Amino acid sequence: MWVEASWLALALIHAPPSAATFSAGLRKRMYGVDESGPLGVILVHRGVLFLAVFAACVFAAFNTDARALASIVTAISLVGFLIVYALAKAPRGSLRAVALTDAVGLIPLAVVLFDAWVA
Repeated sequence: MWVEASWLALALIHAPPSAATFSAGLRKRMYGVDESGPLGVILVHRGVLFLAVFAACVFAAFNTDARALASIVTAISLVGFLIVYALAKAPRGSLRAVALTDAVGLIPLAVVLFDAWVA
């Protein structure tokens, strides 16, 4: 039960940027940038990649065979952002909220990594 709940918590963390795939207004609110031209394409693609992580988390919640690979993908997403954020010297603003959310996500991530690789 804890493993499945952890996967769904990780999916929840990735849900807002996934939803940005489908909404220009949401992308504008989340990123606060003018997304005309190539930047718009990159932001939509970013949303699609988060949608892939979201789908992997949901799938892994119900399919034990998917958990090893999904744990790697999800760890790259969470830990990767936290490293980039730290290297940028922890900027304030909306990125801080993302960093805090991802930091909290390390707890369910630890559960799913243990389940996939140790247990």
